Amino acid sequence: MTASRPLAVPVHASVPTPFPPYTLRLPEGEALPLICDSPHSGTMYPDDFGYAVPFELLRGGEDTDVHVLWQALPSVGATLLAAEFPRAYIDPNRDVDDLDADLLDGPWPTPLQPSEKTRLGIGLIWRDAGKNSMPPIYARKLSVAEVQSRIATYHAPYHAAMREQIEAAHARFGAVWHLNLHSMPADSYEGLGIQSDPPLADFVLGDRDGTTAAPEFTAMVAEALKKRGFSVAINDPFKGVALIARLGRPAERRHSLQIEIHRGLYMDEATRARGAGFDALQDALTQVAREIASYVKDQLK
Repeated sequence: MTASRPLAVPVHASVPTPFPPYTLRLPEGEALPLICDSPHSGTMYPDDFGYAVPFELLRGGEDTDVHVLWQALPSVGATLLAAEFPRAYIDPNRDVDDLDADLLDGPWPTPLQPSEKTRLGIGLIWRDAGKNSMPPIYARKLSVAEVQSRIATYHAPYHAAMREQIEAAHARFGAVWHLNLHSMPADSYEGLGIQSDPPLADFVLGDRDGTTAAPEFTAMVAEALKKRGFSVAINDPFKGVALIARLGRPAERRHSLQIEIHRGLYMDEATRARGAGFDALQDALTQVAREIASYVKDQLK
């Protein structure tokens, strides 16, 4: 599929499960300890989903095409992992105990620790589309067995692949940099229940208030975006969730940064089609990827 013109991305509404949970693109040429993932761009909807809302509402949760926007990463020496399954089915950017017990038809066998994301309806298993006006995704209770199956078939393999790439890079180079790649809807503040006078930035970088990446790394990525004309916010309104919290330990030279892209820059949110700005944004992110790769190389000297 070419990225050279506005298109609707391929979406598969009922795929026989199980299917491969992710695609993994390895570095082309010299490898760098730069591991990138797009956990929410999956568009293959398992046939056992059993949802009770219009399909278009589910698609609102996709970070559609994010892995395509960043497709140049392997060409600069990075690894790129992308989920194939949709986050509305099971969210790889949540811990397995971040689960709403009210969704289940019986007790969960281990203690649960639901977070603010679960309160918003977008925990490990989504309750709704994260907005109060949206109907519940399910008209039924989910069995404990089917949620465990989703974890074992999709969530766990995704995390295992991430862990394998991160650990191999750190073992080889003594350091690793991780980019957790996302996109955000234009009404992100409203969806989170936040009143904000400044408009949503073009990009939001999240390092969980400086705890998951060295400040200079976050600043370098911000500057690379700003000099290409984009507005950038840090940790507002997205700080990063489970993946960077788990992987980012700067004191051990493990740096993890979440990057959110305003969907208005590249898509029609109503149709998920690529917008007129898609190609220009993809080109800009290719340049940003080169700068990040150069930074990583310099840190290894």
